[in-house]
Amino acid sequence: MTATHTRPEPTAKQEWATGLTVFAAVMLFLVGLLDIFRGIMAIAEDDIFVTTRQYVFEFDLTGWGWVHLALGAVAVIVSVGLLKVSVWGRVAGVAIAGLVIIANFLSLPYYPVWSIVMIALSGFIIWALCVVQRDNLFDLSEERPLSEERPPHKV
Repeated sequence: MTATHTRPEPTAKQEWATGLTVFAAVMLFLVGLLDIFRGIMAIAEDDIFVTTRQYVFEFDLTGWGWVHLALGAVAVIVSVGLLKVSVWGRVAGVAIAGLVIIANFLSLPYYPVWSIVMIALSGFIIWALCVVQRDNLFDLSEERPLSEERPPHKV
């Protein structure tokens, strides 16, 4: 006798939770990629950055470039963990998004508009990862055959 394993139908709450996690993973990947590009631009000392005097957190532009490059690389790696619906991925995603917010706040005078955009995106990532309860997540790594797809919603 063989046991057949049937997977329960995902609920609407599980689908929303999974959707928010995928949203956070994709956004964290984009934030990481953009941070990598910003880091490369700062290391190359591109002319698009503004240099301000008498800022409390005054650092060398190349130093900020390395910080953004490292944060971006870690964010891209963590976004892959989020797609695997792992707890470490969610915790690391919140931590990295928080560090990205801090780094962009501290480098605000160098590229103000983009820093504000990155802070807002990172805030959405933290919100999406924190609002979802762990037991509501649907494992993305399991593939469903077409016969197990959810039937159309009845009204």
